[in-house]
Amino acid sequence: MIITFTGAQSTGKSTLLNECREDGRFNDYNFVPEITRNLKKKYNLTINENGDEYTQLFCINSHLENYLSHKDDNVVLDRCSLDALVYTTYQYHTDKVSEWVMEYAANLFESLIDKYDIIFYTEADIDLVDDGERSSSNEFRDTIVKLFEEAIDHYNLKVVRLKGTVEERMVTIYKTLDKINYGK
Repeated sequence: MIITFTGAQSTGKSTLLNECREDGRFNDYNFVPEITRNLKKKYNLTINENGDEYTQLFCINSHLENYLSHKDDNVVLDRCSLDALVYTTYQYHTDKVSEWVMEYAANLFESLIDKYDIIFYTEADIDLVDDGERSSSNEFRDTIVKLFEEAIDHYNLKVVRLKGTVEERMVTIYKTLDKINYGK
């Protein structure tokens, strides 16, 4: 089973992944951390509003690699091809990536989106936290949230929306897993 968390920066994905990692219900799952920060460090890439074609190509391809590496596993991913589509769309609209990169992101998204068994979408109902790497711009996050909502609507994606406190979000995660695993 492939479970993924998706959503704008600073919406609690990594926090929820850590909660899941510590929970016994996920003992049989591998956890794959968010890729962007690792790519930033490894290749000295610019991210967030300042990303470019190289950033987006590395991110897009990392989602393909994550899928191919874990398609037969129980895995929890921090981000998925929807994230690559949304952030590439932002970069395309701000003239930082070319049309072929945008098309590549869209094509890969369309080929992978049905491969995820559960997509947890973290709502932007928590405050931005400046960690020195993520963008702390409310305007940027609001734009990314809008692009996520547009993509979810356009592709009629079945996402499980997570909102509220960490505890409230975890209850939604547990209920979703119970429904899939036990039909409850």
